[in-house]
Amino acid sequence: MAAPPEVGAPPVVLEISGMTCASCAMRIEKKLNRMPGVEASVNYATEKATVRLPDGTEVAEAIATVERTGYGAVLPAPPRPPADGDDAAAPPAADAETTSLRQRALVSSALALPTLLLSMVTPLQFDNWQWLVLTLASPVVVWGAWPFHRAALVNARHGAATMDTLVSIGVVAAFAQSVYALFFGMAGMPGMTMELRLVTEPGAGGNEIYLEVAAVVTAAVLVGRWLEARAKNRSGAALRALLDLGAKDVAVLPDGAGTTREERVAVDRLQVGDLFVVRPGETVATDGVVVDGRSAVDESVLTGEPVPVEVGPGDPVTGATTSTDGRLVVRAVRVGADTRLAQMARLVESAQSGKAEVQRLADRVSAVFVPVVLVVALLTLVGWLVWGDDPTAAFTAAVAVLVIACPCALGLATPTALLVGTGRGAQLGVLIKGPEVLESTRRVDTVVLDKTGTLTTGRMRLHDVVPGPGEDRDDVLHLAAALELGSEHPVARAVVAAAPRPLPTVSGFASRQGLGVAGTVDERAVVVGRPGWLAQEWSQPLGAELAQAADTAQAEGRTVVAVGWDGRARGLLVLGDTVKDTAAQAVAELRGLGLRPYLLTGDNRAAARSVAAQVGIDPDDVLAEVMPEDKLAEVRRLQAQGRVVAMVGDGVNDAAALAAADLGVAMGTGTDVAIQASDITLVRDDLRAAVDAVRLSRATLRTIKGNLFWAFAYNTAGIPLAVAGLLNPLLAGVAMAASSVFVVSNSLRLRRFSSVAGAGVQSSPRQGSAARR
Repeated sequence: MAAPPEVGAPPVVLEISGMTCASCAMRIEKKLNRMPGVEASVNYATEKATVRLPDGTEVAEAIATVERTGYGAVLPAPPRPPADGDDAAAPPAADAETTSLRQRALVSSALALPTLLLSMVTPLQFDNWQWLVLTLASPVVVWGAWPFHRAALVNARHGAATMDTLVSIGVVAAFAQSVYALFFGMAGMPGMTMELRLVTEPGAGGNEIYLEVAAVVTAAVLVGRWLEARAKNRSGAALRALLDLGAKDVAVLPDGAGTTREERVAVDRLQVGDLFVVRPGETVATDGVVVDGRSAVDESVLTGEPVPVEVGPGDPVTGATTSTDGRLVVRAVRVGADTRLAQMARLVESAQSGKAEVQRLADRVSAVFVPVVLVVALLTLVGWLVWGDDPTAAFTAAVAVLVIACPCALGLATPTALLVGTGRGAQLGVLIKGPEVLESTRRVDTVVLDKTGTLTTGRMRLHDVVPGPGEDRDDVLHLAAALELGSEHPVARAVVAAAPRPLPTVSGFASRQGLGVAGTVDERAVVVGRPGWLAQEWSQPLGAELAQAADTAQAEGRTVVAVGWDGRARGLLVLGDTVKDTAAQAVAELRGLGLRPYLLTGDNRAAARSVAAQVGIDPDDVLAEVMPEDKLAEVRRLQAQGRVVAMVGDGVNDAAALAAADLGVAMGTGTDVAIQASDITLVRDDLRAAVDAVRLSRATLRTIKGNLFWAFAYNTAGIPLAVAGLLNPLLAGVAMAASSVFVVSNSLRLRRFSSVAGAGVQSSPRQGSAARR
């Protein structure tokens, strides 16, 4: 027996192909775990197996085990950013399967509808109508249902049965009975019509066709599989979006510091120790340390915080951040897979693959339901033959069992409710990725809210102007705005936006990187910048009143800028993020749904507590000054306490936490990485949409469960009647159609779902947000 795996041994990730339902993932997982010393987890949603192998066991053995089970397995290719000339819009390979399912679903549905109408509505049955129905149904049964037939054959070779097996056998049985009746019975005669009878007359099976059953079952299940595949294919989009954040090329100084010659090279050619240039507006190519220059670096793409960080010689910078207003020379300290961006990509991938697999109800019962139905159908055939009845009647009863058991309503239960629910959600600014999300919303009892961009606007704004003793408030703002007009710093833009026009002209403008700006305005030497800089420049403190106001503002997490002229500080500008108008209502509504809100942010504790007080979050539930890795750890810590966690965020720094949470909710105004890593996207920049998302998801889940209950109830009640010969296969088809109508009608009730924000949010998602996704 092989030795157990070493503690901490890195797991191997395999990409699995050929899975059609969650029971497939369960079979692969069981087979892998039967290997000596192997620990395996198969995620159906991401189509990946995480396998921890003991010493002496090769990856090829695990791949061979998967292939012997009837599926494919390969090692994934390493992800890479798209090179110049690559088609950024090119779909992943998995989209080919989704496209194929979509084509089969649409064509099969278009052919199944007239087949159903002609078979069920007697007045529509003209002479030789049955041959037209055969022509319409044949492509559906052969081409449309081929994925089910293929899966059933693969499962049969390995002694297994899934819902694909039942779908395939039911479709083939109904089609074969119909072909027999057309060519060897009386069903092919001109003028033939079908009447509904409760009890099948002896020999009547040779005179009736059930092509509508075969066509409708195929089309319904294909629609469900298409929706499922479309949702699954998004699982890898977060990683692709994360890698796209990095720079594609960089200006390197090949001759070292102090030289001017630059060479433009691809980022993947950077080596540790190389010097590279970052100009204003450019993305930092990789993690490094500033050698020369000063700038305000916008780290919001990674930290989510709106205030840029001032950096100078000796300060670290992170790849994918942006220099806003200065030229930097940076020495690379981490490249490739060692960068923080690459580490965050691994966090997202790990969090996604570690998600608990959600089993659909139909898949959970298939392991018992399918073999039982097959055995019951076989026993029905044998029993009727033993009792000496007409062989046609025996075969008709067996077909009735298979037809009544075919999961038509089961195939519609989830996709119809999901289509209506997600369609209504799109009107309300809520985008739900798939049915597995709905189960998560029912169990969630804790909601973790990011601060910047979620509870707050994420934009700097002037909150207050504090004039010094004897100074005029308007003068302080007017002179500061005139000077800041020459700067591109986010603080400067906020000051200029708050000032009335027109602004006086400035002469002698000068910028001190990381400290402030100076110039002459209306014949006064004006300086705007850090309070400590002004005090140092003029060797004069701010003054007691201004110093106290600055301390108070900074204690609340605000950014303070001092304004002075003619050698003395004259006032303060207090800036900061702003709480959204609807944030407090949204938090109250979330509490009303039974959720406990937490505030999670990388900002300082004072700013976090100030925001929490404004929106109604308890101070003890504030988690501040956390890095992206810590956000993921905080989510997992809450989960370890037994909580079922929903995470609401909008930044790259939230992506790993969004993926690891039981329910990830991304603000649609945030980054693509956060959106792709989440389960629900809020297109509206309104946290109340998160309340709508939870309410709508729970309502949709209730509808799906109701649909599934009645679908199973119809099977449970119908199978005994079919076994007893009291159910005509045609009537079984009508019952199946009726159950489908009920499922659709029940799902349509979701169109009446209303938003907590009122009737004003009925419009479609904005074009910009849709394009960003």
